[in-house]
Amino acid sequence: QVSGGDDEIQQLQKALLDYLDENTETDPSLVFSRKFYIAQWFRDTTMETEKAIKSQKDEDSSEGTHHAKDVETTGQIMHRAESRKKFLRSIIKTAPYQFSTLKMNSDTVDYEDACLIVRYLASMRPFAQSFDIYLTQ
Repeated sequence: QVSGGDDEIQQLQKALLDYLDENTETDPSLVFSRKFYIAQWFRDTTMETEKAIKSQKDEDSSEGTHHAKDVETTGQIMHRAESRKKFLRSIIKTAPYQFSTLKMNSDTVDYEDACLIVRYLASMRPFAQSFDIYLTQ
């Protein structure tokens, strides 16, 4: 159960990283998976921020005038991206064995839940969202 809101993705990411951290003793390859996910999410956040800045500049040059509402939206995207980066940096600085002490709730994620989380987070990626377009073309 996730409480919703802007933190939903971050909470799911944290739950998945908790699961990977708990099972690194049984499967050492999960250490690599954990590092890969952190790096990929950091890259995605950076790309999202760059796209927001680029779209902001494109709108400025094409329209001539700019609405305050659009600036606020871009500001919100930048703020959310910075909070995600801060979260990921804090995870990187934390040793894997210490990460389990930072859990948000005492419930552990089992294998099936971890698979669901991975599928959900993968569905949020641009390729998965545009897959129907690729099939249509």
